[in-house]
Amino acid sequence: MVPAELNALPAPEPRRRGRQRSLEAQSAILAATCRLLERKCLRQVTTEAIAQLSGVSKATIYKWWPGKALVALDAFLLLMARDVPTPDTGCAQADFAGQLKSLVGFYTSHAGRVFCQFIAEGQSDPAFLSLFRERFLQSRRNEVRIMWQRGIDRGEIRPGVDSEIALDLIYGPAIFRLLVGHGPLNEREAEAIVATVFSGIKAG
Repeated sequence: MVPAELNALPAPEPRRRGRQRSLEAQSAILAATCRLLERKCLRQVTTEAIAQLSGVSKATIYKWWPGKALVALDAFLLLMARDVPTPDTGCAQADFAGQLKSLVGFYTSHAGRVFCQFIAEGQSDPAFLSLFRERFLQSRRNEVRIMWQRGIDRGEIRPGVDSEIALDLIYGPAIFRLLVGHGPLNEREAEAIVATVFSGIKAG
């Protein structure tokens, strides 16, 4: 079954002729890649496997993505959009705590651990790392800025706080623990991280 979030994914504009078939092919490719990432690590996912599972030729895959890592990145974005929503509870601290809990659950899942493999891939491929920051990091950053601004508007967060530093303080520890493994990564820790940050940025 193709994830509902497919329509939100940025993808190359297909040719006008056969547009519907092109969209269906792209959806099949990404859905197949999602299924593979939920079972295998990035290095085990091959273009051949994506083609076989999606029923789309390798030539068609390469027409839209120059390599499997970029197909996997777009599929990863779909999985994250599905599993890590942007909540609106009416309380900024609760919003960030809820989202960080979802994020931790996703990153510790089999598919979510591909995040670390993307970072590793980027160390030897600067072009991929640049696209990773553009397509993944910036899009996710824009989502959490919405929660931040709501907190400012409601008077919950001091307006003078540097939002970029604060967001790094909220999400950085989880990423660091994911990559290094020096501390626990669970819902309790996620809530503690957000509580600690908010103790220093709350208005009043």
